[in-house]
Amino acid sequence: MRVLIIGGGVAGTVAALAAHRAGLEPELFEAYDHSAGLDHGVFLTVAVNGLDALRAVDAHHVVLDAGFPTGRIRFRSGTGKQLGSITLGPTLDDGTVTHTLRRDALYGGLYDLVVKRGVPVHHGKRLTGAEKLPGGGVRAAFADGTTAEGDVLIGADGVHSATRGLIDPANPRPRYTGLGNTGGFTRAAGVDAEPGDYVMIWGRDCFFGYTVAPDGQVWWFANPPARREPSREELRRLTGRDVKERLAGLLAADRTPGARIVAATTADIGLTNQYDLPNVPTWHDGAMVVIGDAAHAVSPASGQGASLAAEDAVVLARCLRDLPAVPAALERYEALRRSRVERIVKWGSGMNNTKKQGAAGRVLRDLALPFILRKADRPEAMAKMTWMYHHHIDWDARVTR
Repeated sequence: MRVLIIGGGVAGTVAALAAHRAGLEPELFEAYDHSAGLDHGVFLTVAVNGLDALRAVDAHHVVLDAGFPTGRIRFRSGTGKQLGSITLGPTLDDGTVTHTLRRDALYGGLYDLVVKRGVPVHHGKRLTGAEKLPGGGVRAAFADGTTAEGDVLIGADGVHSATRGLIDPANPRPRYTGLGNTGGFTRAAGVDAEPGDYVMIWGRDCFFGYTVAPDGQVWWFANPPARREPSREELRRLTGRDVKERLAGLLAADRTPGARIVAATTADIGLTNQYDLPNVPTWHDGAMVVIGDAAHAVSPASGQGASLAAEDAVVLARCLRDLPAVPAALERYEALRRSRVERIVKWGSGMNNTKKQGAAGRVLRDLALPFILRKADRPEAMAKMTWMYHHHIDWDARVTR
């Protein structure tokens, strides 16, 4: 079975690795060069369920080698008040915990595995069209005038997926969350955080977070709000200096290290919009299917984007391996995945909404959070999250209808 995979991010590379392990014939088509898409966030977390999915295709070492264990999240208000802390996911019986790593390390490491395992990769291939073939299968068309034929096309092309619209023109576009994403790395002195822990700050005008890597470098991010969605062209025109000046204004009112960390960042930084996809009605059409952010972009507040993408890719490959026809495999894949990912999207959206509250909402939030966090940090509260974190994919188990 020839599998055409559109997109070289986490979902696409893991889909290629999983399809290869399943004995299929994957080919990866990437619109950009090797460093494609790395401006969409400077670092990320891979939760224990994501590491489990990567282990199914022997790719978990990419995260473990390049990342560092991440223990707790400590919350503060913009006034500097300590609001509480919670663990960032459980510790599994084998010692596995959530890891933080640079986005380019994850993308690059997975890409290198795809190449090492002999999966063909084609660059400069931006998908512009696709059609189902009369005898079964699909033909993809690219902006450079070339085409490719396969038995199935997997759209792993992100939140602005072209595949999603080709499957069903009525499928929704991504929803702008009212926030931006930016971040960077610095050696700012005097930052009070244990290596591996996150500090999350609900500032007066901007949500800000940081962690300290084992080598002492500060990794930070910010979510500047904007009621109107900036266009891609507006974002492209922004310079690193523009972004830093805006952040300086947003963080100036806070009694936290946020403004100082940003000021100490010497490398260029960019700004992107933040999106989610609450519900995509049509995931497949019998020959094409979407996975990862193309099917269910989850808020970064969930810490689950990369992990869900890896899960999708592994589950889909197992379905294509075990079921006799592509349409049946795609139906089973959706049945196995939809309720889980939409539950996590909803959970992450609720977390994200706390970043956009007005003055009255901030006061109530800061009064209530210490009690909420104390309750959330109890073992029984973490036990209620087993549905998300303790999600094991048995590669060897056969998928049945």
